[in-house]
Amino acid sequence: MARRKRKYAETWKPDPKYGNVLVGRFVGNILKQGKRSVAEKVVYDSFEIIHEKTGKGGLNVFEQAIKNVSPLLAIKSRRIGGANYQVPVQVSGERRQTLAMRWIKDACRNRKGKGMAQKLADEFIEASQKTGAAMKKREDTHRMAEANKAFAHFGN
Repeated sequence: MARRKRKYAETWKPDPKYGNVLVGRFVGNILKQGKRSVAEKVVYDSFEIIHEKTGKGGLNVFEQAIKNVSPLLAIKSRRIGGANYQVPVQVSGERRQTLAMRWIKDACRNRKGKGMAQKLADEFIEASQKTGAAMKKREDTHRMAEANKAFAHFGN
């Protein structure tokens, strides 16, 4: 009998305005207490703010930001012979996007002042230019993985 729960493939619906699955996933990621319409409004407003500030399409900046923040390596804690090692592992495609979205969301929620749409727009613009708190999180993760490269042989 299997020890783990069975994994079910999660199917994400595209968002209604752009028909983009990535935007639909991000809306699902930031919503609180099941209020999807509020989350959609926040994301769409942030795209409008991006368009006003940069002149580029909000969707293009969003996709570029997700691509820039997506990590290639992460560290996983492994217990081997009574010691815990931080083992660097490669991150798969779906997980990369999930981590990028989580880091952007967390960076926005930690910012002070302004509304969520404004904070999201600022973070997307900064991430698309390879700056900002979410990019710093990615760089820190990569730096940790690089520092623990000696333990890579413990990985699966």
